[in-house]
Amino acid sequence: MFIIYSPRKRGEPALQPTENVRASMPFPSRWGIHAEIAGRPMVWGVLIINSITENRVMGTVNFRGTLIPINGYWNEGSKQITFNSPYATYSGNLTMFDDSTTRIRHLVLSGRVIMMSPSLLAGRSGTWVATTDTSLTGPAVSNSDLPPVGAFLTSNILHSGLGR
Repeated sequence: MFIIYSPRKRGEPALQPTENVRASMPFPSRWGIHAEIAGRPMVWGVLIINSITENRVMGTVNFRGTLIPINGYWNEGSKQITFNSPYATYSGNLTMFDDSTTRIRHLVLSGRVIMMSPSLLAGRSGTWVATTDTSLTGPAVSNSDLPPVGAFLTSNILHSGLGR
């Protein structure tokens, strides 16, 4: 079977450069999240961003059935987020990938995590990725890169019912 890809339909607006489109952090929002510590896949879970008020982020992360509070900061200009749980500090960046065919915007948070005491892994660091989807309400944004593989894996968490 062959799939023919047409980047635009007749009359559809052209893709807009990423720099010209404001990609706000949605809230409240539910994200599939995966963390890898010291090169080892550790946990899958759900990140909930309940609110962002004056750049302050509040929510929860749930890795093993327990809601763990998070607090941090969101920088709209640089699309950077940092937040802490009692066990780890997360920092990362927001990127987006638009699918004009399905009219879905895929949002990806990814970055570094450092484990803190009382975690048994205190002092170790790694990476994390979290994804969510929203409706694409404006023009699609052109993307030069593909999302990280973790974006597809964490998307399964949201759509397969894990962590609900």
